[in-house]
Amino acid sequence: MAELLIELFSEEIPARMQVRAADDLKRLVTTKLAEAGLAFQDAIAHSTPRRLTLAVTGLPVRGQDQREERKGPRVGSPDAAVQGFLRGAGLTSLDQCEQRDTGKGVFWFAVTEKSGELTANVVRDALDYVLWNFPWPKVMRWGTGGLKWVRPLHSILAVFDGQTIPGGFDFSHSGSGVISTIYAGDFSENPGSQTFRLGNTTRGHRFLAPDVLTITDFADYQQKLADAFVVLDREARKARILEQANRLAVAEGLTLRDDPGLLEEVAGLVEWPVGLIGTIDQAFMDVPAEVLTTSMRTHQRYFALETADGKLAPRFILMANRTTEDSGRAVVAGNERVLRARLSDAKFFWDLDRKVPLEDQAKKLADVTFHAKLGTTAAKVHRVEGLAAVIARAIHADVDATRRAARLAKADLVTGLVGEFPEVQGVVGRYIAYEQGESAAVAEAIADHYKPLGPSDSCPTAPVSVAVALADKIDILVAFFGIDEKPTGSRDPYALRRAALGVIRLVVENGLRVDLSDLFLVARGQLALDNAALDGELLAFFADRLVVALREKGVRHDLIAAALAGRAEGDLVRLLARVDALAGFVNTDDGANLLAAFRRAANILRIEEKKDGHAHDGLPDAALLQVDEEKALAAALDAARASSEPALAAEDYVGTMAALASLRGPVDAFFDKVTVNADDPALRANRLRLLAGIRRTLNHVADFSVIEG
Repeated sequence: MAELLIELFSEEIPARMQVRAADDLKRLVTTKLAEAGLAFQDAIAHSTPRRLTLAVTGLPVRGQDQREERKGPRVGSPDAAVQGFLRGAGLTSLDQCEQRDTGKGVFWFAVTEKSGELTANVVRDALDYVLWNFPWPKVMRWGTGGLKWVRPLHSILAVFDGQTIPGGFDFSHSGSGVISTIYAGDFSENPGSQTFRLGNTTRGHRFLAPDVLTITDFADYQQKLADAFVVLDREARKARILEQANRLAVAEGLTLRDDPGLLEEVAGLVEWPVGLIGTIDQAFMDVPAEVLTTSMRTHQRYFALETADGKLAPRFILMANRTTEDSGRAVVAGNERVLRARLSDAKFFWDLDRKVPLEDQAKKLADVTFHAKLGTTAAKVHRVEGLAAVIARAIHADVDATRRAARLAKADLVTGLVGEFPEVQGVVGRYIAYEQGESAAVAEAIADHYKPLGPSDSCPTAPVSVAVALADKIDILVAFFGIDEKPTGSRDPYALRRAALGVIRLVVENGLRVDLSDLFLVARGQLALDNAALDGELLAFFADRLVVALREKGVRHDLIAAALAGRAEGDLVRLLARVDALAGFVNTDDGANLLAAFRRAANILRIEEKKDGHAHDGLPDAALLQVDEEKALAAALDAARASSEPALAAEDYVGTMAALASLRGPVDAFFDKVTVNADDPALRANRLRLLAGIRRTLNHVADFSVIEG
């Protein structure tokens, strides 16, 4: 068994594309190997800023030999039939065929044996396919060739079983690029060319070890890259970045702020991470910390540091891509200079913005269009204020504070600081609100009303914040549904799915007893939307989002559908309580057996009602109950309804399920002892009505017909 090593060496690949690209290279090549019947032991893909690498182990040197037999005409058949057979088999004479007695006569057989294709040839063809069909999100052209790639390619390393795969590629035209001649030179020697020979060489770090490295196998490749200042493994690069950053932070008595997203990005920017620490001028430290970290993270890819009390420290960590003779002093000075320029803008806007009252800023929203069909942002703020007040009363929040927070929530959108750093909208408003003497409830609600922005984002819990956040999201949903801008498939330009999931989290995590239908009605009134059907559409949309949200927590979607029972439910807390109780019930022996009995009853009813041409939904006649088991079931159904209905009305769902569980014994006994399809038509009809009683009693609590398993 042999090893295959492929490296596609290029200019710097965007960090966000590297992991997916490595996976795509692995998928495309291994798929082609599998299609050629070539099994392998393992395949590992790596990515760095300048290279995509794939190592495949346990490959045969060539594919299996193929033997093909083709049955021809009977011996003695007319010459025309024989010649047609020979042509179809690719033969010229019957001397190349065999005669066989099949028991039904003697026939000609053509037997061809084909040697397995060399794996090296399969790999070369696979590479040609990969290079023409690679699914980059964005591509570019360079030189005069027809190949589109994310960045200009420099070379292609292709080593199999210790030998360079012969051949090369010519991408100077569109179509297949495979060529049989091995071209001299490579891209780095001919910058405008798209002609490559497959080789056994690569290069190390662009600055620290730019010379050519000759490679024999993957182990040799890894070692020579490490010696040439390239950390091939992404996880190893991340570990090196964290180790250096933490060491530098500890040396200053500081703590590295956790930022997994930034770590992933930086790992895609450097092949040889070298951690350095810089200083933020003290003059900028009165700018909101979120603005400083946003500038450092988004524009410069710096890691933030914290003091022991969790405050932002006036230091930052950067990852250079090389060592320098002065131990990075010039690199740090250059980065401090760039950061100083960026933060000077931030400080200018901050000093300017906080001098203007938020109420004056809010007035400017009348000149900002929210949506062509929905008016200005000021109009939206007015709607949110009215809806937030309704919600505040329902959840016992301070109504005046809620109105004030809603009125000022969008004011920072017209500030210079948010214009420069849109990521900190809301946060800037909170800082200004505190400076201008607003209460903590109002200030925090201004920042929190956008939350939660996703599953990993925190969810507001302060009543005023919750009221404004709910109002903002419900207004967005009703408004865009009202102008028929609903999500379709993967298209959701106004992030309505995210808004709905945010509403669900706000309601559920805070245990709010609000009915969304009532809030939709208020929102529609403020938008002058006289369309009651919209409420049903929105509730259905929320039901779909709830399924998504609960599925991620391991809750079965069929239990949600059963709890809804075809009804529109605007009280999410009540709905989830039903789901929890139903899940607990069906996971018990009583529940599982009763579910099986329900299905049996429903199946019998479906068959017999179809045969009879009418439903058997009436109440059974007590005078026709003959055997003890059917009398016991009738009594049990009456008792279950008498217990479950008030429990259901009181939202005692555990008690409701307990009432249903009491049916298990009588139902089991009924099916064991009673013949439903009795010869007496009246008796048969009465027993079918008894089965309908089982269906009716259970479906009154939940739609048991949609529960799986």
